[in-house]
Amino acid sequence: MPIARVIAEPAVLSANVSAAIHALEAAGVRVHAAEPLAGLDEVLQFSVDGDAATMRAVLERVFPVADLLVSAEAPVVPQVFVSDMDSTMIQAECIDELADFAGLKDQIAAITERAMQGELDFAEALTERVRLLGGLGEGAIAQCLAERVPPMPGATTLVATLKDHGCFTVLVTGGFHQFADPVADQLGFERVVANRLGVEHGALTGGLVGGIVDSSVKEQVLREEVALRGGASLATGDGANDIPMLRAATHGIAYHAKPKAREAAHGYVAAGDLTSVLLLLGIPRGDWIGD
Repeated sequence: MPIARVIAEPAVLSANVSAAIHALEAAGVRVHAAEPLAGLDEVLQFSVDGDAATMRAVLERVFPVADLLVSAEAPVVPQVFVSDMDSTMIQAECIDELADFAGLKDQIAAITERAMQGELDFAEALTERVRLLGGLGEGAIAQCLAERVPPMPGATTLVATLKDHGCFTVLVTGGFHQFADPVADQLGFERVVANRLGVEHGALTGGLVGGIVDSSVKEQVLREEVALRGGASLATGDGANDIPMLRAATHGIAYHAKPKAREAAHGYVAAGDLTSVLLLLGIPRGDWIGD
């Protein structure tokens, strides 16, 4: 039985639940139940018979400012969590911030935006941006990390809570190990998959060391971990290069995402912070670890 969960203020949910039921029924979706999730007044769960895409479209229309997850069955705590880093687990696009030290932020940020929107080939866009950074002193990485890479609100709680429930956590990014490794240490991720900036004589070479982590690698990492550990999987991301990973997960949740990523995912967080992912999974606040 398909399940949809909507997060909004309890007053908003109660004021619109009847309209949502009527709209779903009018669209050919039979509603078996629509009630707050046990212990979570801000989460409204719909149990239905009908097309998932239709259900999602109706609920998005009735609850335009909300977080949403549509699942083939009741969501469960995952055994594997794989997440993008930039603009998902941290409040920055590291390559754009690093470019600012080279006086190239606007130029490189424009390329980043087009790649994240799915308008440019990711590997080509990454190679070009890294080339432009050639000659930048390696010390800019440490300064950038210290000054411009704060964690996303709720990130530490999300990772710690999932780990406490037996979930294995992986940070996988088209960014760089020089950023991802310390971010993973800070947030508690157990594995990191990333690109590596080439460095020689204390400066960036303008190249990469090893293969490129792109959308196919992100999906591959998720599938490998699921094959190894079994159970349900969760993925979070915000850009076009996260789409295969989001689709491959049991629950792919787009976080304040670009339109293509949001449309491709099973659900999205558009209003709350990363702790909304825990609410969508049905994990009550009393079980959260951290702030």
